[in-house]
Amino acid sequence: MLYLCEKPSQARDIARVLGANGRGDGFLHGNGVQVTWCFGHLLEQAEPAAYGEQYKRWNLASLPILPQQWKLEVKKSGAKQFKVVKALLAKVQHVVIATDADREGEMIAREVMELCRYRGEVSRLWLSALDDASIRKALGQLKPGSATEKLYQAGLARSRADWLVGMNLSRAYTLTAQRNGQLQANAGALSVGRVQTPTLRLVVDRDEQIHNFIPLDYWDVAAHCLPAGDTQTFKANWIPAKGKPGVDEEGRCTDPSLAEQVVASCKGQQADVLRCDTERKRQAAPLPYDLSGLQVEASRRWRLSAQQVLDIAQALYEKHKLTTYPRTDCGYLPLSQHGDAKGVFKALVHTDQSLAELVAQADTSLKSKAWDDSKITAHHGIIPTAATGRLEQLSEHERSIYDLIRRRYLAQFFPAHEYDQTTIELNCRGYRFRATGRVNRVQGWKVAYQEPEADPQDGKAGASDAEAQALPSLNKGDQVLMQDLLSIQRQTKPPPPYTEGTLIQAMKGIAKLVANPKLKAILKENAGIGTEATRAAIIETLLQRQLLEREGKRKYLRATPKGIALIGMLPGAVKNPALTAAWEQALEAVASGEMTLLEFMQKQEHWLLKMLERAREGGS
Repeated sequence: MLYLCEKPSQARDIARVLGANGRGDGFLHGNGVQVTWCFGHLLEQAEPAAYGEQYKRWNLASLPILPQQWKLEVKKSGAKQFKVVKALLAKVQHVVIATDADREGEMIAREVMELCRYRGEVSRLWLSALDDASIRKALGQLKPGSATEKLYQAGLARSRADWLVGMNLSRAYTLTAQRNGQLQANAGALSVGRVQTPTLRLVVDRDEQIHNFIPLDYWDVAAHCLPAGDTQTFKANWIPAKGKPGVDEEGRCTDPSLAEQVVASCKGQQADVLRCDTERKRQAAPLPYDLSGLQVEASRRWRLSAQQVLDIAQALYEKHKLTTYPRTDCGYLPLSQHGDAKGVFKALVHTDQSLAELVAQADTSLKSKAWDDSKITAHHGIIPTAATGRLEQLSEHERSIYDLIRRRYLAQFFPAHEYDQTTIELNCRGYRFRATGRVNRVQGWKVAYQEPEADPQDGKAGASDAEAQALPSLNKGDQVLMQDLLSIQRQTKPPPPYTEGTLIQAMKGIAKLVANPKLKAILKENAGIGTEATRAAIIETLLQRQLLEREGKRKYLRATPKGIALIGMLPGAVKNPALTAAWEQALEAVASGEMTLLEFMQKQEHWLLKMLERAREGGS
């Protein structure tokens, strides 16, 4: 029996549990089994020239390039290991695919098996963590190869569709731009991609919004109110009446004289209490992280790139064994793992004694909303494992990411956070004022997971003074003295430039930007464009191809002139995120068996021919 892994470290972990401790050249063996590995994809799609001499030169007349028999080539960097795997496959009758448990992992193994014409029995080892206990559990639950074969078909569909779009449309629009004088011959090729182009468009559109933004001045009126018989004031804000002169449709006062009129009319006057309502609110613990959530948080806190966070999370999973599989789009956890909490807690304290007091407060009998089998996708949320480690062996950033993951997990074993939300509405000489206040009552899960102060530049400032204030208990009809009022000039701000974290949020939540209800529903269901495993690489590709650039200490992402020009010339169908999401839905249909690989490719070829016709006509 041969276990085929994705990378050497994964192979060593599995071989250790299997007792395959003997070392061969490019494989491990012992106890009746062999364990070998790839280095990620050992194979890659052949270049266009492999399909004919006419494709060596970039020429509009030679397009489209539509391979009839797809060709794969062994990467130079993986040639030696490929020979090892090929020789091992020729001698065995049973292969266990032990690559990462996702579409790409399935493809990495099966494309090699296919090229080597392996025809024996196939099983699937489905791992969510690489600690010994998780590996033993998965080894006892091997899946038949047929259970995941459709993932391979979906992987092929994705790979081939990306090749068709990239090779054909990159050539077509580079040549068209050169012909029309939109691109200098020495400016390098334009790069078009199925997901990267709509992602680039997000940044181009945001940059354009910022560039064209015209700030609007408006005025707030803040009042300091003193209840009768009290010495402590509270803050209330004037609520302008929409539709009145000097108030825009957003409810902002745009006339400074109106704001001054409110100040003059109300200062030193008594205001009547219209209502004073207090409501107890309960806030459940946030779900364990999925990959994009982790990337967004790390970008916000430490300006880490999406690729850095993925690499760190992969190291915590693969090298240190401290966390579960990172490339997940799901924050929920299987009920079967709830009982593992005591073992995980023990490992957390063993790894870091400073957590002992916090862990002692956690209640393993609690089940948060995270424990829900019906919400689990291919992988569950990223959580700590029951493996112990040593913090001093982690880099600073690894410790930071590990801390985020473990605190989110611990939060699941604390009660809800509770606070009292109070709203007071006042009427002073026909002008309405509102005060809001919030008082924490039960810390709950916030003991485990302390939110940092939000960065004002991210447009998510923390609770304002008015919101954080403790408000008095008043009754309808009571009066308060409007002791002091102040007119405050403000100005609307443009949306902030994207960071890598907020761009990933936008890719995932792109449904918000789509008006078509059907496409919006597809986008919501498929969690936007790209996948947890690919979004970081898409951003890196746009940066490497000089379509995006990082700007300043905050590492904002901005479109380059080359990127702006590309989006300007492309038709909507190539850069529209809604259509890209529909393609992702089609890939899911291939993975589930609802659509065949052939049907998928026929649809892609039909679409491609239409796009090439538009390119020949001059662009968009």
